[in-house]
Amino acid sequence: MRTLVLGLAFVCLQISASAASELTGTLKRIDDTGQMNLGFRESEPPMSFRDQSGNPVGYSIDLCKHIAAAVKQKLGRSDITVNYVPVTAENRFTSIESAGIDILCGATTKTLGRSERVGFTQLTFVTGASLLSMNDDKVPNVLGLKGKRVAVVSNTTTIETLKGALNKMLVDAEVVPVSSATEGMALLDKGEVDAFSSDQVVLIGLVIARNSEEQYFLSEELFSLERFALAVLRGDVDFQLVADRALSRLNRSGQIAAIYRKWFGRFGEKPPIMLKALYELNATPE
Repeated sequence: MRTLVLGLAFVCLQISASAASELTGTLKRIDDTGQMNLGFRESEPPMSFRDQSGNPVGYSIDLCKHIAAAVKQKLGRSDITVNYVPVTAENRFTSIESAGIDILCGATTKTLGRSERVGFTQLTFVTGASLLSMNDDKVPNVLGLKGKRVAVVSNTTTIETLKGALNKMLVDAEVVPVSSATEGMALLDKGEVDAFSSDQVVLIGLVIARNSEEQYFLSEELFSLERFALAVLRGDVDFQLVADRALSRLNRSGQIAAIYRKWFGRFGEKPPIMLKALYELNATPE
């Protein structure tokens, strides 16, 4: 009788272990298809953009590459094909909800409202909204927008934050919605707007990409605090855990500092104090 009980217990343990290891959600889809789809923004340097050869590159892209490697290790498969899928401000979250992409690698601000639609990894960057103008017609801050036109990408947190700041300071300025950072910069270059507003880190990247720092003036004022994270399918805890583990390893090992220097070294070798604190806080132990 004792042998029978032990045998049944062993079988139950096997069944339990098997059930625990069953793949679900995004991990199952990746394993079934042999494909992992990384969504990225094409014109948000240095976080996510295409280089001169058309390849997706950037700070967030590098983070996602580490996550893709962690997914392959989790599945025990080296044959998973990693695809890069361009998305826009308008369709990025829909692409996650419809399983068109598995993770969004860009400059995406984590908010509670957005968390009703998608999930988020641990925070990956902190920055704030600012203003870029031409050096011969500088806009130093939000107050300097009085009577001027300012472009900002629609369907972003920046456009709502900017409108709020203008209302709070009683600044009469025309907000010009655009579909992308590329369009915003084009309007600024042509003089059709007086400033372009976006996350300061994106503005820095846009200026670096153009190799024409002397033409532009970047406001030191930040009129918001933006907390970036990588968006994933809402409620997919197993996939999110794989992603968070990969990010935590980057922070614990110090590799995150090398990724920072790669994309921001021209503006300082060391991360700002707030970002450095974020890296330390996200060095979650196993």
